[in-house]
Amino acid sequence: MENDKIVIKGARENNLKNIDIEIPRNQFVIMTGVSGSGKTSLAFDTIYAEGQRRYMESLSAYARQFLGNSEKPDVDSIEGLSPAISIDQKTTSNNPRSTVGTVTEIYDYLRLLYARIGVPYCPTHNEPIESQTIKQMVDRVMELEDKTRLMILAPILKDKKGTHKDLLDKLKKEGYVRIRHNGDMVLLEETEGFDKNKKHTIDVVVDRIVKGSDRARIADSLEAALKLGKGMALVAYNDEEILFSQNYSCKYCGFSVPTLEPRLFSFNAPLGACPSCKGLGITQKVNLDFLIPDRKKSIRQGGIVYYKNIIAKENLEWLKFKALCDHYKIDIDKPIEKLTKKEMDIICFGSTEPIDYQLESKSGTSFRKVEFIEGVCTLIERRFMETTSQMSREWYATFLSEAPCPVCGGKRLNEQALSVRVCGLNIFEWTQMSVKQSLVFLGQMQLNKQQQEIARLILKEIRERLQFLSDVGLDYLTLDRLAGTLSGGEAQRIRLATQIGSHLSGVLYVLDEPSIGLHQRDNDRLIASLKAMRDLGNSLIVVEHDEDTMRASDYLIDIGPGAGIHGGEVVAAGTPAEVMENPDSITGAYLSGRKQIAIPETRKKGNGLCLEVVGACENNLKDVTVKFPLGKLIVVTGVSGSGKSSLVNEVLSKGIQHSLGRMKVLPGKCKKIKGLQHIDKIIDISQDPIGRTPRSNPATYTGVFDDIRDLFAQTAEAKIRGFDKGRFSFNVKGGRCEACQGDGILRISMHFLPDVYVPCDQCEGRRYNEETLACTYKGKSIYDVLEMSVEEAIDFFHNVHKIRHRLQTLKDVGLGYVKLGQSATTLSGGEAQRVKLASELQRKATGKTLFVLDEPTTGLHTSDVAKLLEVLQRIVDNGDTVLVIEHNLDIIKCADWIIDIGPEGGDEGGQIMVSGTPEQVAACEHSYTGIYLKRVLEGKR
Repeated sequence: MENDKIVIKGARENNLKNIDIEIPRNQFVIMTGVSGSGKTSLAFDTIYAEGQRRYMESLSAYARQFLGNSEKPDVDSIEGLSPAISIDQKTTSNNPRSTVGTVTEIYDYLRLLYARIGVPYCPTHNEPIESQTIKQMVDRVMELEDKTRLMILAPILKDKKGTHKDLLDKLKKEGYVRIRHNGDMVLLEETEGFDKNKKHTIDVVVDRIVKGSDRARIADSLEAALKLGKGMALVAYNDEEILFSQNYSCKYCGFSVPTLEPRLFSFNAPLGACPSCKGLGITQKVNLDFLIPDRKKSIRQGGIVYYKNIIAKENLEWLKFKALCDHYKIDIDKPIEKLTKKEMDIICFGSTEPIDYQLESKSGTSFRKVEFIEGVCTLIERRFMETTSQMSREWYATFLSEAPCPVCGGKRLNEQALSVRVCGLNIFEWTQMSVKQSLVFLGQMQLNKQQQEIARLILKEIRERLQFLSDVGLDYLTLDRLAGTLSGGEAQRIRLATQIGSHLSGVLYVLDEPSIGLHQRDNDRLIASLKAMRDLGNSLIVVEHDEDTMRASDYLIDIGPGAGIHGGEVVAAGTPAEVMENPDSITGAYLSGRKQIAIPETRKKGNGLCLEVVGACENNLKDVTVKFPLGKLIVVTGVSGSGKSSLVNEVLSKGIQHSLGRMKVLPGKCKKIKGLQHIDKIIDISQDPIGRTPRSNPATYTGVFDDIRDLFAQTAEAKIRGFDKGRFSFNVKGGRCEACQGDGILRISMHFLPDVYVPCDQCEGRRYNEETLACTYKGKSIYDVLEMSVEEAIDFFHNVHKIRHRLQTLKDVGLGYVKLGQSATTLSGGEAQRVKLASELQRKATGKTLFVLDEPTTGLHTSDVAKLLEVLQRIVDNGDTVLVIEHNLDIIKCADWIIDIGPEGGDEGGQIMVSGTPEQVAACEHSYTGIYLKRVLEGKR
């Protein structure tokens, strides 16, 4: 065998038809083909899966238990494999603590930088904090009132696990009597050790005195505490504390910071996190729009939803609230919108003084109380935090929404961490900069000779990682951007940048459409990054449909010719030029120009009405005002990060949803949206999964499974046995196999080995019991129908109009190859989006519906894009409006109206560059989209 090839023989995973293929190593290889042709089955389910399996088999049984199951793919042999790394789109973390900075490890280096060369500043006096002398500390203590009880402590441990027995024994020998352990006073002689699995904070009590004129004793005690506490001492009095440091403390107000170390700057560590929000930057606060949805109502009419069902009843909460209103003479019969701000503050946050009020018990006994009374907002927030009942927690949560933490203002860190600066910026201010701004800031930093020497290697690592992010087209991202808000393409390119930074060689990288969400302008940078990985001595297998990327590859493999059972074969393989010349390759036909998506001869004029967003300023939008003409196919485009999603998803879509009564949907910031009366329904078709369990599938989501079960319930066999449609559901008892509860598979726990999934031995993986499977329609059981592809099912149900119509919509959106019972968890984001689209297409057009799609061409071959365009045009022909966020030039050129946002991403974006027909946009010299669109319209792709 030659060492420069990966040789695959007999690949049969999913729909692959016994494929034999040789793939060159250390090359940039693209796998393409129509949706469902089998390219993912070959790239990920066969090549990557086998590479992973072989690596895992080299590990011990103990190590394998942590890595999950690794079944051998259905292939005869693969030779020439390297260790494989997958970079796919399903890796975005929804953890609110995960940010771009933490994912890329840039934040870890920033923490180290601030710990080593950071300078603390007093937040009050804006003066650099210097170390305090013993004299300054004593002077500060002597300022306290005479006869104040003081306790001088030495902090020796902060949040460290262990029994700490040796430390306790040492303190006993040195004559110390008391310690403060996790805030509680403890006698040392009663302490043998602590729980080794818990964190412990220990302060040694050095002295307890009543403040008088004994200055010498205070000085001696502080000196002893500083020695024991390695430069730190605490003075506790009247439930307050002063932290003294020989390292850092403000000479004016005594503001101190602990010794600078990396974990002080981590919002995931107790030492650095804001004590109020625990480092999340957000808290749950009552949203008045949820609590008081209709301000025209009075309190007695149920205007405050929380009290709606207990008004005028013998309920303690209502009686106390009524007493509050009576005390401050708040009229509960007045419309809430006419109450003053002061009255609303009292209703929300409670009394500012103790209230004397009478209560009557159920037995009729009257008793008097004098106390502060909580406001409704304070009450809900407290109950939400305190309750242990899940049902109560969910009830309180209906009135809450996320709001910036009132203590840190969303900065996540405590005051001490935020007081430290490098070149005038604290660490939060640095993370607010975009990657592009950070690179500029690094080039302008002015450090002294000592700081330069200390920070040289740290800054090198930060600069390299920032540059990698810039190289893959992500220079608009800020480091504090939550990982959960990234698109699949952005998350994948971040991982790509991280892998480039690792400088590994001899690795097989398998990527899934890295160009998703990338404007044509940024394609060159992504392609250069992929080639850089190849040039390090790695093999790249990239599943991709982007024409620029395909043309730039070393080797192109076209899988097809069709989807599902019609695919699974290698149609063409070779250099891009060789594939273009292959008459059998549909990819080659589009690449060479023999086939193309036609530009519409005329643009639709619409219905003359429009939506208008006025003064949008969400995220990076700069007071944008823009019109969306209705009755057209509208495409919003622009470079990555320019503000497309902010305008369409956050401002327009959520604004319409809110106006249609979805009060829990909070729209993005804008002055107003005009023309809302022209829309009576909005259908937002995202790429979120159609279901999160294997039980959800295209048949159940689109509703066609209900019709199929109805049909089976009408069969003669079902009527004889008395079966209704419920008998044919695998989700409820009756017709399903109870051994596997309708899953068709059983999970077998292997203790220290990975769980094994095997077909159910009772139903042999068919989900239903024998009696249910005995009922057939045209010779097929309900299980047989679920195993059919959409195309097969259309032929099978040819005479059943209702079922055929629903299935036809799935085929129309390019999903003819998908099985009716295919698990929702195995569908890609693009496939899930098209299932949703098919589900909506079954309904009748209203002429006042707005369809919103976010990059629907994800995962689509050019031939699939042509099918999608037919569907979108059909919606517009029916009188409705389609609004698409898209970079694909085939969609853009076929639009009736384009809104181009830019000019750049992040802070340099958020402006309308041009809006109009494709021809008008192409004529705009300042629009990046216009530049590329002009070439397409002139046939110079």
